[in-house]
Amino acid sequence: MPALALLFAAAATANTPAAPDAATVAAIEATCFDYVDGQLEADPQRVARSLHPDLAKRMVLGETPDERLSLRRMSKEELVGLTRQGALKTPKAEWDRTCRVLDVTGNAASVRLETPWFVDYFHMGRFGERWIIVNALWYSKPRAASTAPAAK
Repeated sequence: MPALALLFAAAATANTPAAPDAATVAAIEATCFDYVDGQLEADPQRVARSLHPDLAKRMVLGETPDERLSLRRMSKEELVGLTRQGALKTPKAEWDRTCRVLDVTGNAASVRLETPWFVDYFHMGRFGERWIIVNALWYSKPRAASTAPAAK
């Protein structure tokens, strides 16, 4: 019986992915901060460089009069345009954002971004040495009575 337990322990260890190195985590976080800080400072070039040309950005709307499983869809061009307009421009003193790398496997990563106004879950891909947001699912937090940036 101990040999069987040892075999199961070895199998479990073999399937546990290694933690990403610090340089990989830093590169992923840099992309996440380009995305969010670029929006907060209204820098469309910074936002654009964080996004894949075929970005799929969505928000769950749920049931609407027109659709049962409704999604709000946004392209790279739309998000960059909103950034250019300053839709989320926020004084730096009010920035409160975190990027957390949830998982990295090879050239794919999952990341969670949170601000006082929204939460984004990203799927990122590594293209050469560059990490880029390929998919994003976001949740808009309920608005407080205070002034908050315009909706994404």
